[in-house]
Amino acid sequence: MVEPANTVGIPLNHAALLKDELDIVIPTIRNLDFLEMWRPFLQPYHLIIVQDGDPSKTIAVPEGFDYELYNRNDINRILGPKASCISFKDSACRCFGYMVSKKKYIFTIDDDCFVAKDPSGKAVNALEQHIKNLLCPSSPFFFNTLYDPYREGADFVRGYPFSLREGVATAVSHGLWLNIPDYDAPTQLVKPKERNTRYVDAVMTIPKGTLFPMCGMNLAFDRDLIGPAMYFGLMGDGQPIGRYDDMWAGWCVKVICDHLGLGVKTGLPYIYHSKASNPFVNLKKEYKGIFWQEDIIPFFQSAKLSKEAVTVQQCYIELSKMVKEKLSPIDPYFDKLADAMVTWIEAWDELNPATKA
Repeated sequence: MVEPANTVGIPLNHAALLKDELDIVIPTIRNLDFLEMWRPFLQPYHLIIVQDGDPSKTIAVPEGFDYELYNRNDINRILGPKASCISFKDSACRCFGYMVSKKKYIFTIDDDCFVAKDPSGKAVNALEQHIKNLLCPSSPFFFNTLYDPYREGADFVRGYPFSLREGVATAVSHGLWLNIPDYDAPTQLVKPKERNTRYVDAVMTIPKGTLFPMCGMNLAFDRDLIGPAMYFGLMGDGQPIGRYDDMWAGWCVKVICDHLGLGVKTGLPYIYHSKASNPFVNLKKEYKGIFWQEDIIPFFQSAKLSKEAVTVQQCYIELSKMVKEKLSPIDPYFDKLADAMVTWIEAWDELNPATKA
């Protein structure tokens, strides 16, 4: 049986990497008691808490953490009419935190994610591993069978082209989960007691041209390289679909990273995912998406951006036009989503004028 790590007694990491260059974004509807477990690793960093649901509810944050908290009233005040692009009653609201951050890097984590243990029983500092992933190159153009060649103790294998060994900048570090796997509702229903106990000590670059289902509960990215594409769509209250927010962002991000020559890594670090969400509630949220994804994924697999699209914003606006043209015939929701994608970019550029395309 896999259990979370005990972090009591682990000293605070005063030499935290990128302490002044990274924000931690947490979407929540509840008190953040889970941060006590993460204190040794996360306390040195600044938190951006995005409160979902009832804005009159008070969210308690453990003492000693440096944070700013935004609720729906704050989102409406800051974005005005453009607040319509930020989801309500869904963890997709986290992307507002990406927008208001002024740091180069973002780590986002869910409030039911605890500290994992590696096979030796040592507590895993997930953020430290994400930073290592982001600070070393990716190799998307040719697969290395020893996985990440830039890790200590690994290298490029025989036959790997020397012209590609420099790699490219890493835009995204996608972490995994012990205990409760990130399954869809039908799989949850078929395997209600399944738990992930396998700790695979590997990081790999997702090859160019290959999509993946991005999970937002243990994720880090370079905001300067890919931030404007990290939009988690329209989900939750008033929308016909949920639980596709992070995957939608991941498909958009991967197409744009491939176009711009950026890397996406997956594997380490692990977190301990503490509780399974209700599969029947999930099925109601996912129902349409399960059908739609059979059209959405081929759409992204065939999406080609123009050579004129040289910034993330330009790429994203091109994608939004393709969504409107190709996916709107499936359901009017995609017409609304395409408009929200444009609104998101407009709001991003208003709050981040230095990065405007």
